[in-house]
Amino acid sequence: MQEIIVNTLLAVVIATAAGLYFFAGKTPNSTMTKKQKTMLARILIASALLLGLQLLPAETFSRLDAALFPSAGRWIRFALYLADYWIIGHDILRKALRGIRNRQVFDENFLMAVATVGAMALAIYENGDYLEAIAVMLFYQVGEWFQSYAVGRSRRNISELMDIRPDYANIEQDGRLVQVDPDEVETGSVILVQPGEKVPIDGVILEGSSTLNTSALTGESLPREAGAGDEIISGCVNMTGLLKIRTTKEFGDSTVSKILDLVENASSRKSRSEDFISRFARVYTPAVCYSALALAILPPLVRMLALGLAPAWGTWFYRALTFLVISCPCALVISIPLSFFAGIGGASQAGILVKGSNFLEALSQTKVVVFDKTGTLTQGVFEVGAIHHSRMEEERLIEYAALAESASSHPISKSLQRAYGKEPDRSRVSDIQEIGGKGILAKVDGVEVAAGNARLMDHLGIPYHDCHKTGTIVHMAVDGAYAGHIVISDLVKPGSKEAIAALKASGVEETVMLTGDARKVADQVAAELGLDQVYSELLPGDKVQKVEELLAKRSGRGKLAFVGDGINDAPVLSRADIGVAMGAMGSDAAIEAADLVLMDDDPRKLAQAIRISRKCLGIVYQNIVLALGVKFTCLVLGALGIANMYLAIFADVGVMILAVLNAIRCLFAGGTGKAR
Repeated sequence: MQEIIVNTLLAVVIATAAGLYFFAGKTPNSTMTKKQKTMLARILIASALLLGLQLLPAETFSRLDAALFPSAGRWIRFALYLADYWIIGHDILRKALRGIRNRQVFDENFLMAVATVGAMALAIYENGDYLEAIAVMLFYQVGEWFQSYAVGRSRRNISELMDIRPDYANIEQDGRLVQVDPDEVETGSVILVQPGEKVPIDGVILEGSSTLNTSALTGESLPREAGAGDEIISGCVNMTGLLKIRTTKEFGDSTVSKILDLVENASSRKSRSEDFISRFARVYTPAVCYSALALAILPPLVRMLALGLAPAWGTWFYRALTFLVISCPCALVISIPLSFFAGIGGASQAGILVKGSNFLEALSQTKVVVFDKTGTLTQGVFEVGAIHHSRMEEERLIEYAALAESASSHPISKSLQRAYGKEPDRSRVSDIQEIGGKGILAKVDGVEVAAGNARLMDHLGIPYHDCHKTGTIVHMAVDGAYAGHIVISDLVKPGSKEAIAALKASGVEETVMLTGDARKVADQVAAELGLDQVYSELLPGDKVQKVEELLAKRSGRGKLAFVGDGINDAPVLSRADIGVAMGAMGSDAAIEAADLVLMDDDPRKLAQAIRISRKCLGIVYQNIVLALGVKFTCLVLGALGIANMYLAIFADVGVMILAVLNAIRCLFAGGTGKAR
C-alpha cells in the first residue's frame, strides 16, 4: 500500500516538475531563477528514475544474479538507487560536511544527511528497500524548492510594489536629451522628465505642468497635479506633461533612495519572535540529535542487559532515523522570518514603511496613541474657515481684506490672499497704515477699509460682533461701518475623526493630543475629534516630558505610539515606543527619526498599520503552534514506533509547506492599500 502511495506521489511530482520546468523555459520573463530551474530538473530526473526502479519487475535483478554471478543483481540495484540518491541529495551532503568542518554541525542539512545515509546503510545491511531513504530526500528537496520559490516570489512582489528606483535621468546636452545615471547628477542641475517616466531626483519644477502618479509612495491611486514652482519628489511617475526640474538633492539623499534603503534594511531589525526562534533552534537541534542517538542505543541495551531480550538494533536504529527526519525545524526557521518580511511588504504596498520587524511586532501591542496637532490631525495651513455677520457679499468682503493686507507677509495675510484666489492689484490700494498689535487701515478703490482684531474695532469706536468659533478673527469695517468678520483657522483633516474612531475600534485604549496651541483651540479640536485627553500650550521639551509621564503611567501595559510630522517632533518620536511620521513625503527628518513612516497625510493609515501588524503576528503565532504541535506529536509517535518515514516526511516537508503558504498571506495584509 505504501509503495502505491509513493508511486502515485512520484507521478504527480514528475508531471508538476515537468510542467513547471518547460513552462519556465518557454516564458521570457520567468519568475524562476536559474538555480531553481536546475533544482527542478534534478527533482524531475530523480523522480522519474525512482519511479522506473519501483516499477521494474522484482525478478529483474534475480535474473542478473543468474546471468552474471551471485549478488550481482543486488549490487547493480544498489548502484542504481545510489545514483538516484546522489542526483537528488548531493548538495545536502556537501552542506552537511561543510557545517561539520565549520563546527556548525546541528542544522537541517545534518539531520537530513544522517537520517537518509543511515536509512541507506540499513537497507544495504538488510538487503531491504532503498525507497524510504530516497523518498525522504526527494520530498525534502521538493519542500525546499517550494520554499525557495515562495520566498523569491514574495521578494519579487515587494520589489514590484516598491518599484520606484529610477534607471536614469534626462539632461539636455547640445540640444538633445542624454540619459545619465542618477548618481552622476549634481545638486542644482536641470533635468527633464517626460510623460511615463519616473522622477529620478527631488527638486523644484521650473517649467511645465503635469499629473503625478504617487501610488508607489503613498499606496493611493488618486493622481496629484503639479506645476511650475511646486516641489516634486523622486519616485513619482510623470503621467501627462513634460517637466523641467531643478534638483535640490543628490540622488543618494533623495526620497526614493531613503525609502529603498529603509525597506531593504528592515530585515536587519529582528522581532522578539524571530530572536526566540533563533535561540530555540540553537538549543532544539542538538537536543533532538542527542535524543535520536539515545533512542538508537539505550533501548537495545536495556532490552539486552536488563530484560534478557534480543536488542533489536535495526528496529531502534530505524526509529532514531525517523525521529531525526521529524525533528527538522525548517517550518519554524523559514516561515517566521518570511511572515515578518511579507508583512513589511504588505505594509509597503499600502504606503506604510516599517523600519524593522521589531517595530511591526511592537505596533501590534499599541494601547496608547499620542498625536501632535498641527500637520498631523490638522492641515497645518491657516485657511479662511468662515465669514460671519457680513453685510455685503462674502467675495467682496474677502476682496477688501486681501487687498488691504496685500503689503503684509504675515501668515494671516497669506491665507486671505489664498482665499481671494487672485494676484492682488496693489495699484488699487493706497494710504496703508499698520497699527501695531491691532491691524491695518487702508483705502481700496478710494473706500476706507479697516481689517484687524477686536482691539482695532475698539480703537476706531466701531461696535462689532464677538465670534463663537475658535481661531484667528479678522474684524472688517468699510467706510466706518462694521462689515462682518472672517474666521481663519488651522482646519482639521477630513480623515482625522474617522482615524480616531478606527483606532478605538482596533483596541487602542487611549488617544491623546499634545500641542503648543492655546487651550481654547486645543480643546475644541479634541472635542471635535473625540480624543480622550489633550495637553495644550506645550513647548517641544514639554511634549517629551508628557510622553515620559504617559510611558511611566502605563509601564508594562501595552506600547505607546507617538504620531508627528517628523520635522519638529524628532525628540518625541525617538522617545516613544513607536515613533510614527505622518505626511513624510520628502521629509528626511521623518524618515530618520521615525520607526514607522506613513507616506501621505491620511491619519487613517495608522489604524490600517495596526491591523496589518496584528494580522502578521497572528499568522506568526499560528505557524509556531502548527509547527511545534505537529512536530512534538510526531516525535512521540516516532519514538514509540508508531510513525514511519512517510509520516516523518509530512511532519517535516508537509508542515513547512503549510507554514510557508500561511506566511505568504502577510504579503496581502495591506489589502488594497487604501485607508479604511
